[in-house]
Amino acid sequence: MTDSKIVFLDVDGTYAHQGEVPPGHVRAVQAVRAAGHRVLLCTGRPRIMLPERISAAGFDGYVATAGAYVEVDGEVVADERFPVELGDRLIDVLESYDVTFVLETPGALLGNRHAEQVISAAVAGHEASVDGSRHSGPSDILAGMSVVDDLRGRPFAKAVVVESGVPNDQLAREAGEAVLSLEASVPGLHPSSGELYLAGMHKAVGMRAALAHLGADVADSIAFGDGMNDLEMLREAGIGVAIEGSDPRVLAAADRTAPGPEREGLTRAFAELGLL
Repeated sequence: MTDSKIVFLDVDGTYAHQGEVPPGHVRAVQAVRAAGHRVLLCTGRPRIMLPERISAAGFDGYVATAGAYVEVDGEVVADERFPVELGDRLIDVLESYDVTFVLETPGALLGNRHAEQVISAAVAGHEASVDGSRHSGPSDILAGMSVVDDLRGRPFAKAVVVESGVPNDQLAREAGEAVLSLEASVPGLHPSSGELYLAGMHKAVGMRAALAHLGADVADSIAFGDGMNDLEMLREAGIGVAIEGSDPRVLAAADRTAPGPEREGLTRAFAELGLL
């Protein structure tokens, strides 16, 4: 492969392990960009949850909030939000069941009344675990979150269920057919956690927007991911690469596999794909 490629990298479980980016991955991204290719992070995280320790390698852009927000070369290409009426209906459903949740926007995380307490407990549990680190998805949420008494009337891109006694698919159904649910893409949250998002919105949508902005064809794209929110991206990319050990559905959506970030798997995969 000698032509310029556009590489899309999922963050948690692909580029980073337990919230930490392996040094080899930093060097590999820098080498791929130096070779003339473009590299973008393509993540379920909102833009605010991509701190310096994750973005330090330098990237050509970000597809964040699972496709709802796209930024290329510092320019915002897309920023899709829930219509206010639909968003308020979803908030009413969540609050009727006393769900702990956080609303995501590119520049802010807005939690309801119990969010800080529940997420703080998740951070403490993660740090106390055998393989835990001081950095994690829950700690990144906590660092950027504000607790707000009344969340209605605020346009947001996605709702993260932090803790709930009601199945996430039920919450989505009660909000309406324009809302879908998915297991949480940020590891370390409560087992009942999940994501509620706009129907038709996924990482492949953001990937297409980034490619169109760059004047590139989907055949020139290479996508890496390990989670259920990576399915559409892996299927659509010119080459889809799943991380070894992913859910069988993720593996089936990809063209090939790569070792996980704990083994600095992107370094080997980039070399095998001729990107270095």
